[in-house]
Amino acid sequence: MEISILVADDHPMLLKGLVEELNSFNYNIVFSVDNGAQALNDIKNLKPNVAILDIEMPLLSGFEVIQKCTEEGLETKFIILTSHKEKAYILKAQNLNIQGYILKDEPSIELHKCIQAVVKGESYFSSEFEDVKQNEISPEIEKLKYLSPSERTIVRLIAKGHVSKDIAEVLTISVRTVEKHRSNIIKKLDLTNEMDALSNWAQEHKDLILSV
Repeated sequence: MEISILVADDHPMLLKGLVEELNSFNYNIVFSVDNGAQALNDIKNLKPNVAILDIEMPLLSGFEVIQKCTEEGLETKFIILTSHKEKAYILKAQNLNIQGYILKDEPSIELHKCIQAVVKGESYFSSEFEDVKQNEISPEIEKLKYLSPSERTIVRLIAKGHVSKDIAEVLTISVRTVEKHRSNIIKKLDLTNEMDALSNWAQEHKDLILSV
């Protein structure tokens, strides 16, 4: 089976090098583009087997391209090729059900293995992706499980930027009750008693909170 691939990266030298590496593995590069909007357009029209996308690109990010393609039911498989290994990016990739996530500083053979896996309907992630997922994301998910349904609702509202007065109005409870819930949440999440500790934690883990 000939595998057709679209590649998108806004750094010309990286894009050129990536295409050359993929050619060395005898892949059919149907297009190489330098922005997300062009990537989206070409994926829709050319329907490649695989699209390899950087995250940060002009016009549309790699994540935005994937979300739009998923909403339209396109069958292209997606691989993120990026320098980002921070928790927020990996969580976003996980929530979008992206099939592959490879770091740019890894050997090209890793990308080749990833392509081979995703065309078979399998997933393939960088070992660092799995490390962050296991050591940083999973423990936070476990903490959230200790919260009551009411506390989870309040944490979601805090993550969306609501203050206690707003939350009280939305849930038709008193501000005092909200503050009591906040205090219990802080204890269960093992946070400090600093004024903005819970709000800062909720913002940092917003994607995680809104996905569970």
